[in-house]
Amino acid sequence: MNTADAVESVVRRDRLVTGLGLAISVGLAWAYLLRDAAEMQTMAGEARLHAAMGMADPRVWGLQAWLGLFAMWAVMMAAMMLPSAAPVVMLVLGVYRRRNTQQTRTATLAFILGYLTVWTGFSLVASIVQLALHRAALVGADMRIASSTISGLLFLAVGVYQWLPIKRACLTHCQSPLGFLTQHWREGARGGLEMGLRHGTFCLGCCWLLMVLLFVVGTMNLIWVAALTALVLVEKLAQRGGVVLGRLAGVAMAAWGAYVLFAGAAPSQMLTP
Repeated sequence: MNTADAVESVVRRDRLVTGLGLAISVGLAWAYLLRDAAEMQTMAGEARLHAAMGMADPRVWGLQAWLGLFAMWAVMMAAMMLPSAAPVVMLVLGVYRRRNTQQTRTATLAFILGYLTVWTGFSLVASIVQLALHRAALVGADMRIASSTISGLLFLAVGVYQWLPIKRACLTHCQSPLGFLTQHWREGARGGLEMGLRHGTFCLGCCWLLMVLLFVVGTMNLIWVAALTALVLVEKLAQRGGVVLGRLAGVAMAAWGAYVLFAGAAPSQMLTP
């Protein structure tokens, strides 16, 4: 076996190991979400029972509740975003290995860490916002925004954003891993971290408002979580078809938002699968 064949064999092995690692991580994240969703449904039922009996919600929404929300958001973002990031992770690993870099695995892990750091930062903000909404009595026991006006405006905003140039620009970086690496390549573990942070930032610019919809459809509504995950995955992997699907979804979301606004519909009921 010549040197080139040996390198390709190592690349295939590394990709297999990394792919299995990503798949296991995503699977564990979804298992956590399933367990958390069941617990939240139980707590929501108890809260509705207390409300029906004219009693106050016994849950204390302090530091412990916020930490739970933060953990939930962080795990949920990993479950939703890692699948669509897998192609660029595999490309990063292959390039490092073919360049005979001694830190191939460390640099690839640093890339993943940088990517997840961006979404963990988003999770931090989202959990703070969710806690604030709860304290302002703007969400119900099912953790959905109760106001049809706010819900309708959010859907309209997401629908419009799907058509904006900034969305298209960020999506282009996500759809073309090779183009991204050509422009932003860095060597070593620190370079991997920097690239992960940069790619995560483009990904955030592409998808953050879609994630905000979880405040309307329910942060633990796993059917909607799966649907949004699928939309993000198709947008990033299907090239032109992903752009078309994203824009069609934008039209549907804007239309839904207008309906919720002008019909005064109750989103907490209408969006239940």
